[in-house]
Amino acid sequence: MLNVAPGKYVVAVSGGVDSVVLLGLLRQLPDVQLVVAHFDHGIRAESGSDRQFVQELAEKYGLPFVYDEGHLGAKASEAVAREARYKFLRHVMQAADASAIITAHHEDDLLETAILNLLRGTGRKGLTSLKSFSDVYRPLLDVSKQAIIAYAKAHKLDWREDATNADTTYLRNYIRHTVLPRFDTVARGRFRALIDATSSTNVEIDALLAEQLSKQSATDTLDRHWLVMLPHSVAKEAVAAWLRAHDIREFDKKTIERITVAAKTYLPGKWIDVNASYIIKVERHKLALAARER
Repeated sequence: MLNVAPGKYVVAVSGGVDSVVLLGLLRQLPDVQLVVAHFDHGIRAESGSDRQFVQELAEKYGLPFVYDEGHLGAKASEAVAREARYKFLRHVMQAADASAIITAHHEDDLLETAILNLLRGTGRKGLTSLKSFSDVYRPLLDVSKQAIIAYAKAHKLDWREDATNADTTYLRNYIRHTVLPRFDTVARGRFRALIDATSSTNVEIDALLAEQLSKQSATDTLDRHWLVMLPHSVAKEAVAAWLRAHDIREFDKKTIERITVAAKTYLPGKWIDVNASYIIKVERHKLALAARER
């Protein structure tokens, strides 16, 4: 049985076995109200059938159903699809006055994401990026894909298969079908223990960074001398934490390296590109985060 507090939640249901099992488990919980939400990315031609399947499942359970279409196209990246999906889910959460979004991410997803982010060079945060947050709850992270499929078969549940999940030209699918199956039970346990230990360490590091950032004169500025005097690896962590504090999260290792070097070396009066929305103005004694002029 899932450990979900009483309340109202938006449950993301794609129609795949993971989310079908999640929905089946959630509906058994007392004092839990559910809104079934389905996002059609518009990437696959047959995705409309997935929406119909989820809608019928919601009707079968007597649950409200909400969906939207993204029209993203076949070439849309995983990052673009994820951003559009969570934008929709958060809109539904707000409209329904729900406590949080619940997704069907499981232990295999956690391990795949950790491997994928290690390959991308995302560092300590990437290793532990798939977890529950205050507004996104993932109650199946301790459950393997094998166990989910076994549950679905034992309870004679129907689900939809996404054909693109078998395409190993996508790096995530290659990891899923080629790399992760080579992990035996012992290896999976050790890797999971490493992720959990890193997660605990990250909490401590993030707390220390937040404490140091709170001592800055203003939330949108950094003391440049303080940053310059930090060891380079620590300075990069400080820059990344500063950006995350302003809800800027879509950056990679190269971006943080570029920003940190520029912050230390640029002459006053120059500015540093952060992304399409923000720049950092370089002054003699401080760095100022500012919205990019349109």
